[in-house]
Amino acid sequence: MTVNTRPIVYMYKLFMIITATLSCFYATAQGGQPARYRDKIFDAVQVDRNTRYAEPPTASVKVKYYLLDLYRPKNDPEKKRPLIIWMHGGGFKLGNKSSRGIPLWSKDFAQRGYVCAAINYRNSKGKTLSKLEATVAACHDAIQDLYQSITFLKQHADEYGIDTSRIILAGNSAGAMIALQAAYASAADLKKMAELPVEDASTTVNPLGIAAVINYWGALFSIDFLKQANVPIVSVHGFKDRVVPYSSKDGLHGSLSIKTAADALKIPNALSTYNGYGHELQKHFIPFFAGRPVKKRWKDAAAFAAGFLYTQLLNRYQ
Repeated sequence: MTVNTRPIVYMYKLFMIITATLSCFYATAQGGQPARYRDKIFDAVQVDRNTRYAEPPTASVKVKYYLLDLYRPKNDPEKKRPLIIWMHGGGFKLGNKSSRGIPLWSKDFAQRGYVCAAINYRNSKGKTLSKLEATVAACHDAIQDLYQSITFLKQHADEYGIDTSRIILAGNSAGAMIALQAAYASAADLKKMAELPVEDASTTVNPLGIAAVINYWGALFSIDFLKQANVPIVSVHGFKDRVVPYSSKDGLHGSLSIKTAADALKIPNALSTYNGYGHELQKHFIPFFAGRPVKKRWKDAAAFAAGFLYTQLLNRYQ
C-alpha cells in the first residue's frame, strides 16, 4: 500500500510558514533587538556611594542631607547618557537615598543605559503629615537641594558620562511631589502656597529645563501648575491609595487628576493604575517593609516608565 505524503508535507510547510510569520510579527511588536534605554542591556552596575553634592546652608543642617549615590552601567562606551535623579518618599519627614524602591529603580534604569543619581534632601521639622502649608514649604526646600545636586552633576557631566540636555526627575510619594513641582511650579508659587515671603522668590518655571518626570504615586499641589510648562509625565498609582490620593483630595492632586488635565493640555503623559492596591503599590501600606510581590510591582512600574521615556524622548538617539 502506498501512502500519499504530499498532504502531510504541505501541512508541515504551511505550519512552518505560519510559525515563522508569527515569530517575525512578535519580534516586530516587541521592538526586535533589545534597545538602550527601553530594555535592560547591561548586567553589571557600578555604584559610587555618598558623594557630597553641596555644603549644608547652615551648621545646624546635617551633612547627610547633601549626599548622593551614583549608579552607572559598567563597561558602557557611551559618553553622553540621560540622567535620572531619584528622590525618596517619607512624607518629607523620613527616608533617604537607600529607602524603599530607590536602589531598585536606580539599578534597574542603570541596566537600561541611564546614569542614575539617588539623592538625599532635607527632611522637614514641620507638620508635613497634617498641614498642607508645611508640606509645601518642605517641598520648596527639597527643590532647592535638588537644584544644587543638578548643578553638581552638570559640573561633573564629562566624568560621569551625562548628557545635560536630558535630565529626568523621578521619585515615589514625597519624592514624586518634588519632581512634579520642580518641573511645573516656580519658587514663588510654592512660597505663596506655604504662606512664606515671596519678595525674592523666582517666578521662573522649570529653570533647569527638566526633560521629563517619573511620578510614582505623587501629586501636584495645584492642578493649574500644569498650564505653566509642557514636560512629559509618566505616572504609576494605586487606585486605593489612602496616603496620596489617586485623584484629588485635601489639596493634593494625584495621578488621575494629572492625567485628565495633561490630556486636555496635550502634555505627553501616561498612567498605569494598579486596581486593588494602595500606597507604594501595597495592599496594606507598611512603611518599613516590602515583600517580593511588592518589589515585582515596582519592577513592572520601572518597565512601564522606561517604555514611555523611550517612546517620548530617547528612541531618536538609537
